[in-house]
Amino acid sequence: MNNFKRVLLLTLVAILAPIHLTAMAADSLKLVKGQTIYIPSYANVISGPPIFMVVSLRANLIIHNTDLSQPITMVRIDHYDTDGKLVDKYLLQPVKLNPLAAMRVVVKEPKKGDEGLGANFIVQWEAAKKVNEPIIDCLMLGTLGNQGFSFTSQGRIIQEKID
Repeated sequence: MNNFKRVLLLTLVAILAPIHLTAMAADSLKLVKGQTIYIPSYANVISGPPIFMVVSLRANLIIHNTDLSQPITMVRIDHYDTDGKLVDKYLLQPVKLNPLAAMRVVVKEPKKGDEGLGANFIVQWEAAKKVNEPIIDCLMLGTLGNQGFSFTSQGRIIQEKID
């Protein structure tokens, strides 16, 4: 291949690649009217060896409305223990989350049965119009002596309202 053809090929790739990537990004944008999301929440982890220690963690559920123009309404934020039993309901009534706004729910004190790997949140939100999906994460923080521990878990959609 001569130099002219190489330059032409590279120029075409340089021009078409951003167009293709933009189209791919637009395809990955998902607009929905509501979701129910499952988010794992860990109240502790085990550190070791040589000595095994239980490190208590404080869960922070963080919800970001990623839509630029539309609010979303948080309908349900429930916390379940390792056995799947309801521990706390964090909303007494729906809460409006404005465009680009965020909110946090902090588990004040883990309750019996909340320890270990099975605790979780169920979060339900809805919107009047189709909106960008919110970002919902759980940030868990704890310390043991001079060591700090932090983990995040992301929610998984278990129900969705598209229409």
